[in-house]
This record gives sequence, C-alpha cells and structure tokens, in this order.
Amino acid sequence: MATTSAGAATNVGVPAAGGTAWPAPGPAARLGAAPFAGFALSAALALALALRAPTGLAVLGLAAFGLLHNVLELRYVAGRFATVMTGPLLRLLLALVTGIVLCRLLPPSRASQAAEILLAYGLLAAACRYGLRGRPRLLAAGAVLLVAAGAASLAFPAYHFVVLAHLHNVVPLLFLAEWSRRLRRGRAGFLALQAGWVLVVPALLLSGLLDGLLSQRPGGWTDRLAAAYTPPAWLTPEAGLRFLAVFAFLQTMHYVVWVWFLPRYEPEAAERFDARVPALRGVRAWALGAGAGVLLALLFAVDYVQGRSLYAALASYHAYLEFPVLLMLVLGLGANRARTEEKE
Repeated sequence: MATTSAGAATNVGVPAAGGTAWPAPGPAARLGAAPFAGFALSAALALALALRAPTGLAVLGLAAFGLLHNVLELRYVAGRFATVMTGPLLRLLLALVTGIVLCRLLPPSRASQAAEILLAYGLLAAACRYGLRGRPRLLAAGAVLLVAAGAASLAFPAYHFVVLAHLHNVVPLLFLAEWSRRLRRGRAGFLALQAGWVLVVPALLLSGLLDGLLSQRPGGWTDRLAAAYTPPAWLTPEAGLRFLAVFAFLQTMHYVVWVWFLPRYEPEAAERFDARVPALRGVRAWALGAGAGVLLALLFAVDYVQGRSLYAALASYHAYLEFPVLLMLVLGLGANRARTEEKE
C-alpha cells in the first residue's frame, strides 16, 4: 500500500468512471474536536455578520479573501484530483474556461452571456464524455439533460447566473463529503455539521423566520447586490435582503473551507500540487494569493465596479473548474458503488 510522508497507510483510491483511479483520500483518522468547534464558531459568527451587515460582509470578504481562496482552491483541486486534471482533458477545460474569462472581460451583453453559458455547458459535456466512457446509454442521457438545461439557461440567463452564484458557495459540501471518506469515526456528525451550515441556515434565512434580526435596510449598493443574488421573479426588498444575507453567509463559510479547513486537514493535496508546480511550492501559493488580494482590495477602493468585474473574470478558473471535477467525481463514485453491488 502507498504511504503518506508520515508513513501512515492510505485508503485505496476510488475508481472513477472510465477506469481512472482517484487518489486515496489520505490516512483514515479520527477527527478531533477542533474542526467541529471551528466550523460551529465560524458559522455562528458568519450568521451574525450576515444578519447585521450582509452588504459589508459580502464586499469586504471578497476583497480580503477572494483571490487568496481562488489560489488555494485551485491548488487543492489540481493536487487532490491530479489523475484527472492532466493531459488533453485539462488543456480542453482550461481552453473553455479561458473563453469564459474573455466573455467576462467584454462589456456585458446578451451575446457575451450566451457565449459564457454555452462554454459552461461545454465544460460539463467534456466531463460527461470523459466520465461516462464505455457507458453509451448514460452518456446519451447526460447529453439530453445538458441540452435541456442549456436551453433553459439560454432562455433565462438572469436565473442561470443567480443559480451559479449560489451553487458555487454550496459545492464545498461535496468536496467535504469526499474528504470525509477518510474518517474512521465521526463522519456522520461531521457531515451533519456541514449540512447544517450549507442547507439549514440558508433555509432559515430564506423562510423569513430571521427577518427580525436583519439590521440592513434596502438602498444603494445593498439593492444592487441583492438584485445580483435574487431570482428576478422573487425580487422584492424583503426577499432581496434574505438572498443577500444567504450569499454573504455562504461566501464567508466558503472561505472557511478553502482558506482554513482543507489546507489544514489535507496537506497531501498541497504536496502533490507542489510536485507538479514547484514554482508555487509551500508558502509561495499563499504569498501569491495574499499579494493579489492586496492589489484587488486597492482596486476595489478606487473603483469597485471595475474591481468586481476583473475579479469575476479571474475567478472563472476556480469557479468553473470545480464543476467538471465534481461531476466526474460523482460519476466515478456511482460506478464504483454499482460494481460493488454487482459483486455482492
């Protein structure tokens, strides 16, 4: 069996669809109290700030941690899923995402939005084609679903981008669920805690039960941000504040996952990335993210609109690459489970 740098035996990798083996998720272990306390305290603080000042939390959080978490997430994905994020597939994905970056750098228009949507579904199509090799029926079904979803997104682009914004903050749940396979004990409690902040807290905010605690009032930048994160048909002052609070809360917890938890509790991913990209070994990745974040914060202070547009373009790499990786991960886990059941 393979061993980690500390010499502990690792779990066997889960075969992905098409015969690709995912790397083992690290040594099986018990999870101490610190991660549970860290997530609980972070969620409580993030919720308090989201209720008190969702606009400030969303803007200042982005300025402080936006580019840093981009770098750290890309490092994790490129290291943890190195067996997939390589070769022709990686080049294709990068080409498609670069096309999305160019779309976002253009002045906003219906054409640039449509092009971004088509490129996004191209990413998913590439992942399906790779992940469903040898399973033509599932591949055909996936193609039909992608075509239908793509048509809906093109018909209602405003809804597409609202869903994308919130979905990006929810996907850490799947990465954390994949990470938790290493746990000998405490996995159920760990997943319940993650589901609590990813699903339960946003549901409470959207239900209106916490409206009495919302201190923010409509107007100015609050209305602009609320419109960006609220489905158009539901956009009222009250609903807009709820969706903005949800976004601010989930964005903050998103940063907790990528800046604190995964770098601390899966260093093996960073080690594999270091082997692939020695120029960003160790603290250099942190320095790159922090330095770029300082420049972004200065741009925000001078011209927030331009800074937000530039960030949205650069963030496309981490925001869009995670979706094909997660799709292939789900397909791979499903294939492995089916093979296990057949043997039984």
